[in-house]
Amino acid sequence: MAVILSGKAVAEAITEKTRAEAEALAAAGRQPLLLVVRVGEKGSDLSYEKGVTRRAQNAGIEVRVKVLPENVSGEELTTVLREASEDPTVSGVLPFLPLPRHLDEKIILSALVPEKDIDGATMASMMGVYTGSGEGFAPCTPEAVLRILDHYEISLAGKRVVVVGRSLVVGKPLSMLLLKRNATVTICHTRTEDLPSETRRADIVVAACGHANTICREHLREGQVILDVGINFDEDGNMCGDVAFDEASEVVQAITPVPGGVGPVTNALLLAHVVEAARRAASREPLVEARRK
Repeated sequence: MAVILSGKAVAEAITEKTRAEAEALAAAGRQPLLLVVRVGEKGSDLSYEKGVTRRAQNAGIEVRVKVLPENVSGEELTTVLREASEDPTVSGVLPFLPLPRHLDEKIILSALVPEKDIDGATMASMMGVYTGSGEGFAPCTPEAVLRILDHYEISLAGKRVVVVGRSLVVGKPLSMLLLKRNATVTICHTRTEDLPSETRRADIVVAACGHANTICREHLREGQVILDVGINFDEDGNMCGDVAFDEASEVVQAITPVPGGVGPVTNALLLAHVVEAARRAASREPLVEARRK
């Protein structure tokens, strides 16, 4: 039976550090503040907003919510993000995505500076991931995968890693982060020919294709480590991942569960990025003031 790589302990460690850093910044007059930008009244967004707000406040982070109507213009939303980028009281910004279809997401997000783009959604942030410049922040989910591996002391250097998924949100940025850790990375997807033969060769498999139970017994072998990024729901309404957990756990060495694996770590990192953004902004202020003089 596989070792279960629970995300709870990883998330708790990150949150504890985040809370301590937020308290220290607040005591120094640099209160970390998260601006949530929501368009419309989708139930999923409202639920996510409630969860983010609760977790942020528990971590010592102030939250401000900007709600815009479903039919908001691109110009108005762009102005909100631009003003947030210029507002020294705002540490990080979380625009809920995807935006309504009438809005050009790429153009609108370009108004948000990478220093405040806490979930790596902008092209500038992506460029930082791909070039390794350290500008902005990596998307939280790919970073969560690395944090879990680090927590459980699973080395990446020299390992063969197969990432099943090619999205800009997970698959592609994660592949860049893995390369930076000296892993040998193969990117696959649901149209890869003979996907089972590709995944069986891997030491580590990351499932991020967005389809329930895509990775099953035939894709796996003994000794592998499996990280399941997928969030899906089965016919009974139960949350499940991209990996057939019951089948996989009988074969592989270690596996993340869904729920309770990558998700909690992703949420914890979102708040860690807010506090880190506040810390970086505070460290830059003396230089900014000197330039003004």
